[in-house]
Amino acid sequence: MNIVEAIAKFVRICPHENAFVEVRPVTGGRKEATWAQFDERTNRLAHSLINEGAGKGEKVFLLGRNSINWLEVYFAVLKTGAWIAPLNFRFTDDDIRYCANVAEPAIFILDEEYATRVDGLRSGLPTVKHYHVIGSDVTGGMEPLEDLVNKGSPMPMDTGPANEDECALYFTSGTTGAPKPVLLQHKSLMCISITEAANHNFTASDRFLMMPPLYHLAIGHMLGVMIAGGCTVLLIEQISPKNIIETMAKERLTTAFLLVPWAIDLVEALDKGEISIKDYDLSNWRLIFTGAQPVPPSLVRRLKGYFPEITYGTTYGLSEGSGPGIIHLGVVEDKHVGAIGKPSLMWDARIVNDNGEDVKQGEVGELIVKGEGVMKGYYKNPELTSRVISNGWLHTGDLSKADEEGFIYIVDRKKDLIITGGENIYPGEVEETILRHPKVHDVAVIGSPDDRLGEIVCAVIEPLAGETLSEEEVGKYCEEHLPRYKRPRRIIFDHVPRNPTGKLEKPKLRAKYAGKN
Repeated sequence: MNIVEAIAKFVRICPHENAFVEVRPVTGGRKEATWAQFDERTNRLAHSLINEGAGKGEKVFLLGRNSINWLEVYFAVLKTGAWIAPLNFRFTDDDIRYCANVAEPAIFILDEEYATRVDGLRSGLPTVKHYHVIGSDVTGGMEPLEDLVNKGSPMPMDTGPANEDECALYFTSGTTGAPKPVLLQHKSLMCISITEAANHNFTASDRFLMMPPLYHLAIGHMLGVMIAGGCTVLLIEQISPKNIIETMAKERLTTAFLLVPWAIDLVEALDKGEISIKDYDLSNWRLIFTGAQPVPPSLVRRLKGYFPEITYGTTYGLSEGSGPGIIHLGVVEDKHVGAIGKPSLMWDARIVNDNGEDVKQGEVGELIVKGEGVMKGYYKNPELTSRVISNGWLHTGDLSKADEEGFIYIVDRKKDLIITGGENIYPGEVEETILRHPKVHDVAVIGSPDDRLGEIVCAVIEPLAGETLSEEEVGKYCEEHLPRYKRPRRIIFDHVPRNPTGKLEKPKLRAKYAGKN
């Protein structure tokens, strides 16, 4: 079974149950889609796309914000056998042209808010034959998506895609250079769906809050809920602590994935009394999980302090492995807070040195993983593919270590390692220490060039709103909590940039403050 066949399964089992809900807390809008409605609309859209040439190996660009319409396009394209290529709506015009040059899409589907912008790019997108707009604001030569839905047949496809068929081209966020095209197969999406369903014990009774952008492979969380027959609620427009808590209560939700910045905002709002848990009925909420970046143990403990009855979990993954859940922490005692966990169902993991040999327990090495979710490769780039996949093992670039019980801990990104005076310093450890300061909202630690030591530790700190913080305060705090060689020798107060999945955008900070990428 693949993810497309899973939709048809729930149409048979529970056609009138909601598969998806949109919630718009700012404008007050709410939209529902049952399994039967979603299946019919995706069938109609798929037939119309096939009539426009969509089929096996063809590519369809999708540019838009989270919505049920976005999901309809995503699954309709999968039904045709074509490849869906979701685009980051924060991409620059140059990024979009670059992605189009690589993928050579024939069809481009976009939200109406991007219609004018994309219309101006059309001369640089020579392979695109058809443009369709989600919404009513249509510019010259583009067609409303709803027209495709209306004129398409509601009948299922005669034949469905095979598990080995390629189906999705995901362009990485581009924080380390040009976006890399990750090519996935149907079995890749199914692998991550099963993994997520198993990791979080999803069932048909679950109602899941989905907030990360769907163009990213965080969509794997939603796919896990889907194959269990649960309902996904999309929080649209504004993500804030108040809207999160209100949506959890009003929609009677059971699970939520919180990126680290959202979790930090939530506990800070609770600390300040801006929201109060006692004002909401959160009795259905059973699970909070987070990931996509190192998760500070102090944050986990703060969350558990406010939500003692709710299970907490950490999930680890990467785009090249089809998204989240490759390593999963699960429900553990406090002594393992800070770990990413152990390999999930359908996955294996090792920690190796530069020669590809397993390191000893407790030693630092690179985390490599193996499973059905490993990408087929970087599209049109076999050389880069061969650098990261060896004998089926995907090299993550994450420096890690394992304890005596086999729990894996991320030490840092391999490329983020700071070497000062011959000593290896892992920025994540320094960041976690500084984050415990009561006046710090966020922090990023990078290496800054130094003639004598090679590099010194540089901390870019974003104080809490309304707080003032001095270099002297930070320096004294670090003297008390860090050994001398790990202490920042350069302290900068500035906004700490993160990408839409919450990962620190260190290349931007290196370019700004360290004169390197």
